[in-house]
Amino acid sequence: SAIQILVCVGGGGSFSIGSGASVRPAVASLMDAEEHPAKLAAGEPDRKRRRTDSPPQPSRWKSPGEQQSYSSGLLEALRHVGGAGAPPATATGSRAVREAADRALAVAARGRTRWSRAVLARCRALRLRKRRRVAAPRPRKPAPSAEAKGKTKAPALEGKVRVLGRLVPGCRKLSFPSLLEEASDYIAALQMQVRAMTALSEILSSHGGGRSSDGPSTTGIGSPRPHS
Repeated sequence: SAIQILVCVGGGGSFSIGSGASVRPAVASLMDAEEHPAKLAAGEPDRKRRRTDSPPQPSRWKSPGEQQSYSSGLLEALRHVGGAGAPPATATGSRAVREAADRALAVAARGRTRWSRAVLARCRALRLRKRRRVAAPRPRKPAPSAEAKGKTKAPALEGKVRVLGRLVPGCRKLSFPSLLEEASDYIAALQMQVRAMTALSEILSSHGGGRSSDGPSTTGIGSPRPHS
């Protein structure tokens, strides 16, 4: 049967993604709908895959190959979310869709950047936390002392750098030049994610208009459309 998911792009909407052959036409149309940016400069040497940090190159996120790889991984991740049982229309389901999209983005980065490894580590930690979850009250944070309140505020630039380090996964303690490189790569990856999810929502909308081919027409997840 078709799997209902919510693609959180531009206001969102519910779509039907089936298994097997019903997904392949959508993937093909999605690939045709993607933009074809200019190729990278000729003669650029290939970089070997290393575990250590390599200088991020945001331009690689604009290549058709990276776009196709991420789009395929995104579709597969969303199908798993739709089959997990959590309705995407709920807050839990929407969060699961976002986590799946971010995980697919980190996988597409192949662990070549610090932020991608931080995203994958966070996903593994969340899975372990769900398995070990127990009904225990959260410890309260101690109230800030008078000494802490009396400390002077950090300079404006230092505060902005600290905020940027919190926004880019795994980059809180990086030096400023390294943080800028990671942030540039992360922003380019997020832009590719937006392009892929926007194209995906348009393709699925044109293919099915949010209707399931195996069941009654719906206006949302699990809510039948009223008959006139």
